[in-house]
Amino acid sequence: MLSLLKILHVLAALGWVGGMFFAYFILRPTAAEQLQPPQRLPLWSEVLTRFFRWVWIAVLTLWGSGMGMLALWGSKPPLYVHVMLGGALAMTLVFIGVFFFPFRKLKTCTLEKTWSEAGAALNQVRQAVLVNLCLGLIVICVAVGKWPL
Repeated sequence: MLSLLKILHVLAALGWVGGMFFAYFILRPTAAEQLQPPQRLPLWSEVLTRFFRWVWIAVLTLWGSGMGMLALWGSKPPLYVHVMLGGALAMTLVFIGVFFFPFRKLKTCTLEKTWSEAGAALNQVRQAVLVNLCLGLIVICVAVGKWPL
């Protein structure tokens, strides 16, 4: 059972953090170079709609598998597990904030073709993605390195 929980946990983290890396470092600069706002912003709106569906699945999988592993671990998990939980909570809160505020605004403004406002909303999403990407990489380093012990 523990092995299955670990596999689900790693796959969910890989999808979420890897997706943020791709969006930030590959898709974002390419879209900015190749597309004008009337093409770029609807693209981002649709890409994020699809990606965020998977992020919701990842969040639920990560919390479910994490709590399952914690239950199997017992009452005294190592300190690094507490650090991972703190990182997971921070990432989840950032994602929820992005999903319900700037992302929704991006979708609305894109449909209304108010490109300036849509661009501002996308910039807020971009900043939050960078924060979550950094948090995700830190959590991965903590998990793999089991630091602090």
